[in-house]
Amino acid sequence: MTLQYKKLNNIIGWLVFALATFTYCSTIEPTASFWDCGEYIACSYKLEVGHPPGAPFFLLIARFFSLFAGGDVAHAALWVNVMSALCSSFTILFLFWSITRLAAKLFAFNNEELNPGRMYAILGSGVIGALAYTFSDSFWFSAVEGEVYAMSSFFTAIVFWAILKWEEEADEPGAVRWLVLIAYLMGLSVGVHLLNLLVIPSICFIYYYKKYKFSWKGWFATGIVSLVILGGVQAGIIPGIVKLAADYELLFVNKMNLPFNSGTIVYFLLLIGFVVAAIVYSLNKKEQYFKITIALAALFALLAVASGESGGAILKRLVVLGGMVYA
Repeated sequence: MTLQYKKLNNIIGWLVFALATFTYCSTIEPTASFWDCGEYIACSYKLEVGHPPGAPFFLLIARFFSLFAGGDVAHAALWVNVMSALCSSFTILFLFWSITRLAAKLFAFNNEELNPGRMYAILGSGVIGALAYTFSDSFWFSAVEGEVYAMSSFFTAIVFWAILKWEEEADEPGAVRWLVLIAYLMGLSVGVHLLNLLVIPSICFIYYYKKYKFSWKGWFATGIVSLVILGGVQAGIIPGIVKLAADYELLFVNKMNLPFNSGTIVYFLLLIGFVVAAIVYSLNKKEQYFKITIALAALFALLAVASGESGGAILKRLVVLGGMVYA
């Protein structure tokens, strides 16, 4: 990639972002829409618990934006809607960069030189694709109100862009940082909406195409592995972390007659200890590079999930358990 292309790619991307931001902030809802938006805005303003499965990370960020209302309750909803508008315009920004990256690979795949005509064709495809999505009905609808879908779209866009950045730097030292970042972002996204998990199959295929030579057997195996990972995370890890915390709490409080929260504290100490031990073990074996990556990704994902869905669910579960133990 030429220096001129990289410069234009950044400048045009931010111009598309500015256009999307102006569009959404100009057409934003002045108050709450008549569905879940009112609940989310009220819960964020008061830092309360919303309907299951919850969106604690979304509520925390929405609370931060509501502070710009300056204590004026009448404008709290407007600022939460501004948050959705910015999340949506950042989605457009990363969509633009993802499109240009994929379009540029078409020329790289054919070993063709990136001349000015091809460069403008790549940038033009990014502008057309990004703006088409900017003004699409469903995306524009969610961009102007205080619902979780705008922020969820942002996490989906940035995670897919991050895996493309990893693919670009996969053979360079330090490229693993992109995989760790992806794990962290996906952990945070759990506290918004589970839509982001649908990026997992595309991540697996990009990893496969970069690291292995194509074969139909490998292609089918990658598809199966991606579905197993997706199902394991959604049906196993996310609810499993919460369930085990609840089981430990019941064991320590009801069976061992220990104080409240003792089981949860011990559980998370064991969980963190296990992940740290796995990292230390992997670091002592240089050939275990893949295991080091998995351990680091697991650690950062757990740290993120702690402020995401499981964090809020654990708080709710502890309230319920407290009532059960007391009864």
